[in-house]
Amino acid sequence: MTDRRIRKHEPLPSRLASLATEWTGSTTAFTLAFTVIVVWLVTGPLFHYSDTWQLVINTGTTIITFLMVFLIQRAQNKDALAVQLKLSELVAAIDGASNRLISVEDLSEEELKVLQIHFQRLAEMSRRDEDLSHSHSVEEAEARHALKRDRRRKPAQKIAEKLRSGNSD
Repeated sequence: MTDRRIRKHEPLPSRLASLATEWTGSTTAFTLAFTVIVVWLVTGPLFHYSDTWQLVINTGTTIITFLMVFLIQRAQNKDALAVQLKLSELVAAIDGASNRLISVEDLSEEELKVLQIHFQRLAEMSRRDEDLSHSHSVEEAEARHALKRDRRRKPAQKIAEKLRSGNSD
């Protein structure tokens, strides 16, 4: 089976990073790292636990840690992008879903806070809604809430108008 994750058309550094990410997450890589540590520990008495003996493991682990930070970040960025694309596809495909959530990760922090306020209001409206199985987009919820509010106001406005006009029928 062909590995789809490693493409021939990708630049060499990208292919190498993909291969390194895949290999370092393997059982073989863990076994090798564990073996290196055991060998280092066993050779301690042979080298009288010297500064050079300690420097070897410190230097090796520092270099590997430095490289792994970039491999881990690369893998997380790629995975996060894939998840965002899948979520964007779902939002775009669902009728009634708010399209403002497509590519929401590209919004500024201020814009995200505005959306958070909208969704907090949606959650509040949902808590007050009698039908727990019904969900709305932000726009639908706001429109439905405004419609309900207007329906409640109209009878109260009629009564207030009658009271102001002095007509008490």
